[in-house]
Amino acid sequence: MSLTISALALFGLLLAMLLRSKTLGAGSAIVAVLFGYYLSRTGAAAPIDQVMAAISNAIPSLAS
Repeated sequence: MSLTISALALFGLLLAMLLRSKTLGAGSAIVAVLFGYYLSRTGAAAPIDQVMAAISNAIPSLAS
């Protein structure tokens, strides 16, 4: 059985958990979201996508 989840959903869930546990304040969360939004609009978005794809492809081979 294979489970697929987008990085956006995963990081959104992680951000929500940090907010609920009061580990991350609301101001820090807003900065994190805005940073991610503006980062996705730069030239760094494509290399970050490539790194995340390589990591997601490597994880199943580590588990077996």
